Amino acid sequence: MKLLRAATLSVADVDRACETYRRYLDYSVVENGALDAALAASWNAPACTGARYAVMKPASGADIFLRLVEQPPHPDYEPLKTYGWAAIEICVEDVLKTHARLEGGPFEVIGPPREIDGLPAIYPMQVKGPDGEIVYLTQIRSDLPAYDLPRAAAPIDRLFIYVLACSDMHASIRFAEDKLGLALGRDMEIVYTMLANAFGTPHERLYTISTVIHERDVFFEFDQMPPWAAPRPQHKGKLPPGVSLGSLTIPDFDARVERFAAWLIAPPAVYPGPVYGGRRAATMRGPDGALFELVAP
Repeated sequence: MKLLRAATLSVADVDRACETYRRYLDYSVVENGALDAALAASWNAPACTGARYAVMKPASGADIFLRLVEQPPHPDYEPLKTYGWAAIEICVEDVLKTHARLEGGPFEVIGPPREIDGLPAIYPMQVKGPDGEIVYLTQIRSDLPAYDLPRAAAPIDRLFIYVLACSDMHASIRFAEDKLGLALGRDMEIVYTMLANAFGTPHERLYTISTVIHERDVFFEFDQMPPWAAPRPQHKGKLPPGVSLGSLTIPDFDARVERFAAWLIAPPAVYPGPVYGGRRAATMRGPDGALFELVAP
């Protein structure tokens, strides 16, 4: 997983969220503070200036982060029913042990461990966190023919996929190919129990999803949402609720930010902290308002 940098989640209380991720997912804080005005503006979230935040790292020490930003919850936000960043996916050593560990805790199990037809390499479960964030916890059993998947180096390890809920999945794929230099992995139709439960559709209904890759790394899943999905509500000047932002390294950063300067919320700038490591970053607003933070290599 060469390109992933961080997933940013909005939380109502950053201290409580840090304790939840520490106790139940073995993440530890590597940075905290108040959000810089320039960084907040680069996300088109100027009202987040001064907001408390924390950056957390998995127990394995993998250089891929979760960033928690404190802001008020939005009363109209319903997880899984809106477009934008829908979920993050984290690899685990043993999904059944993870399921047992989380039972009775603050992460609500909304999808118990279940094998996916046609995808024997992965064994996932899904939970909803206290702030409405959706987290997939997936045991990797083997690689797929076209690309590689990470193996957990701790019971609960690194972020390895961002899940994007799309009004037009193919338009989102074209954006990833054209603006980010990525490629379509594969399309597939699956029984998606979690979405069936969210929208009240029959469990046998098939949902179309796609993977998006760079070389042999797969790190985006794009889900075609049903007609009943809606744009995500958010407070003016703040981040989208739930999973707010996906950050990734772009190998040809200079060429892309120059070519697509009109798509950037603000010009590239250097930001401190472990997510950036002193490198430049800039954020694009993609289809359905999804925020893609591009980081220089």
